[in-house]
Amino acid sequence: MHHQLIDTGMAGLAPNELDALRENLEEQRRFRIEQLREFGEPSPARAVRLREQRSAGQQEVHLRLAATARMVLADVEAALERMDRGRYGNCHRCARPIPLDRLEIVPQARYCVRCHQAREAER
Repeated sequence: MHHQLIDTGMAGLAPNELDALRENLEEQRRFRIEQLREFGEPSPARAVRLREQRSAGQQEVHLRLAATARMVLADVEAALERMDRGRYGNCHRCARPIPLDRLEIVPQARYCVRCHQAREAER
C-alpha cells in the first residue's frame, strides 16, 4: 500500500489552515493600525480641546487602550514574520506544535496553553 505524503506546512498545519490563520492575523493587523490611527496625535488646537474635555480618568483609559493596541499589533506582526520564515505554530518554550484550536482563538500565540500558564505563574 502506497501512502501519499501530504504537505502539512508549519507545526503540522495544513496549507488551508495556515491561510485562514494568516487572514485572521492580517485582519487583526488592519484593525489595530486603524485603532492606532484613531488614537493618533490630533492637531495642537484639537489636542488642547480634547485635554480640556477629558477627565484624567478618560485620558488614562485612552493611553492604556493605545498601549494595548501597540502591544497586540507587535505580537501580530511577529506572528506574520514567523509565518514568512516557516517558524509559525510551535511553542517558544517547549517547541511542541501549538494546537490549532488555540491558534484559531489566539493566532499570534507564542506558547501552548501549558507553557503560557507556567509563564503566567512565574510572574
